[in-house]
Amino acid sequence: MSSSSSWSCNKCTFLNSPSQKLNCMICLAPVSNPSSSLPPLSASTNDEPKWACKGCTFLNTYKNSVCDICGTRSPTSSLLGFDELTDSGLESNFPDSSVGSVFFPLRRCSKRKAMDDEVVEVDGGSVVRSESSGFVKKNKEIETKGVASASDSGTASSSLKILSYNVWFREDLELISRMKAIGNLIQLHSPHLICFQEVTPEIYEIFSKSNWWKAYSCSVSVDVARTKGYYCMLLSKVGVKSFSCKSFRNSIMGRELSVAEVEVPGRKPLVLATSHLESPCPGPPKWDQMFSRERVQQAEEAIEILRANTNVVFGGDMNWDDKLDGKFPLPDKWVDVWEVLKPGDSGFTYDTKANPMLSGNRSLQKRLDRIFCRLDDYKLGGIEMVGKEAIPGLSYVKEKKVRGAVKELELPVLPSDHFGLLLTISPK
Repeated sequence: MSSSSSWSCNKCTFLNSPSQKLNCMICLAPVSNPSSSLPPLSASTNDEPKWACKGCTFLNTYKNSVCDICGTRSPTSSLLGFDELTDSGLESNFPDSSVGSVFFPLRRCSKRKAMDDEVVEVDGGSVVRSESSGFVKKNKEIETKGVASASDSGTASSSLKILSYNVWFREDLELISRMKAIGNLIQLHSPHLICFQEVTPEIYEIFSKSNWWKAYSCSVSVDVARTKGYYCMLLSKVGVKSFSCKSFRNSIMGRELSVAEVEVPGRKPLVLATSHLESPCPGPPKWDQMFSRERVQQAEEAIEILRANTNVVFGGDMNWDDKLDGKFPLPDKWVDVWEVLKPGDSGFTYDTKANPMLSGNRSLQKRLDRIFCRLDDYKLGGIEMVGKEAIPGLSYVKEKKVRGAVKELELPVLPSDHFGLLLTISPK
């Protein structure tokens, strides 16, 4: 094993630093044969859903109430965030369920190289998923599917609606009902283009069986969808010239940039992109694992790939914190849409106060989800949040230990732990 390379623990999958030479920092397992292959990013080797331990990142089956590796209690909720790492109302010896529960293990994506240069089937044609920064086009244009009318497909005089949504990969909390609710939002707003993050194979299957799915071309084929634990996905009602996918150079979470070259009838081409930048993952033994440097580098890499295009919409879960990460590295002519169209509005898309499903969590309000644009031939219309309403008649019970007593909270269920963003643009 090279003294300059990190190594992944074969027992708990934690990515150890080169200086950690003998034992894993998380589970203390001794270093094994360095030539052995790393585990894939897939959430499971079978169809059984699993939860990621916040203490050691090991994937446990949901029938286990404690982690098989370190004994940490199973998660029941979502993101512990950024700078809110203490809470006087919670006892320190009670592992908070929010830490790390939205992340799969910090493991390398062993299939990344194969995926980067893979030709995948999309709507009957081949699309190259390229490791290069250029967009590799398919031989035959991807056909637009199920477009009802000229106005619906974004033709000359009409506007385009673009939805960006982190759908939340937590599969043990009313998954089918939540994905159906997201489908209802799609049918209500009828976006022409969709950017999804945290799609799992199970979520992909639910979506693909929905009536609204038939109207869209998808950047992820069925075969590819089954090979990864979670991923980003682009959907388009209008013509697509190409789909491509570029893995970030520095990601230990398998993060990547997904890109579509979209052909709007009668208008200039448009590039649509989405990503899920490196997630903060505070947890023992280090509570400062915020991955800010990696996130900033990924943002710079994504912008560098996209900046040569004159019409770009880049939306996704950026996990961005201006206090921690600084200003998002936007070149000239690029704008943060929410800042432009909603000046003075905080725009929190992850909000434990506004999202009652998260009210049992520690306080956290962040504008994690953002849409950036560089538009020479289009103009901004409006932007709004979607998915802010609870699903009627649905609730779940969350246990919370407060000052020595375990309390059960009955909370409503929303489509996701994030709110979605719906952008409208139109030709100039």
